[in-house]
Amino acid sequence: MDKKEGIKRRSFLKAGIASLAAAVSVPGIMFAGKFQSDSLQVWSCGGLAEAFTEANRLYEQRNGIQVNYTGAFAGALGKSLLGGAVTEIFAGRVLQLAKNLRADNKMLYFKPLCFTEYVIVTPLGNPAKIQSLQDLGKPGVKVILPLGASPPGGDAVMGILKKANLEQAVLKNTINKESCVVKMMPAIINGEGAASIVERRLTRQPAYAGKVEVIPISEAFFPPGPLTFTIGVMKYAKDRALADDYVNFICSNEAQAIFEQYGFIPAISEKGRTLIEKLGVKDV
Repeated sequence: MDKKEGIKRRSFLKAGIASLAAAVSVPGIMFAGKFQSDSLQVWSCGGLAEAFTEANRLYEQRNGIQVNYTGAFAGALGKSLLGGAVTEIFAGRVLQLAKNLRADNKMLYFKPLCFTEYVIVTPLGNPAKIQSLQDLGKPGVKVILPLGASPPGGDAVMGILKKANLEQAVLKNTINKESCVVKMMPAIINGEGAASIVERRLTRQPAYAGKVEVIPISEAFFPPGPLTFTIGVMKYAKDRALADDYVNFICSNEAQAIFEQYGFIPAISEKGRTLIEKLGVKDV
């Protein structure tokens, strides 16, 4: 090899190394060609939005895939899908909705995603000294409940009170029946009410984290319907390999840790596996 050829070869190698370094530095570029499609449409119920937004960002960075995400009221999305609307991935609340989509041959399969749980919240310092559901029914305790919230919000709270045989006592103490759990939280934080019942996920949102006391409620009082979230691949998935890969990622340890961070019980956790068996969260 003469000197001229050696210089050309070194220049070629340097260019190749530079190109490789550039590819590694740009998320997803090394995955080009891994899937047939470069985008994926994902719908979920709005309660999962914060967790999905973070998980989607990580998936996009890893795979160079654009996740087109929509989070909205699960009942409305489910009704739309049963009526002919189209998406590739759907993560919804209430097990029966996933079963209905499967029975209607619109969903290819589903997996358990996570579970929600309900807690009592009070202002910091817990001035009314609330320790249990029974305390919400004591005379003079000012309670604010999201009874006007869209399903399952108000219905789930009433279900808890009925199971605890506290419906009438707590309703007597209820000074405000809010139509939105998000609008209700500031009233608790500011001390307008002594306590409320909400999903734990609300206490993890940045606007409320660390601003309320959180008191657990026995799961024996939880109505089963609203507890379950599933994720499934719809028959409209353009790239089945991509859809499957995304679902597997969302159900992985790494992504499930994100859902736990936002106040959910991961399906892969010990408690999650117990709930899967208890509530029968299995594909049909």
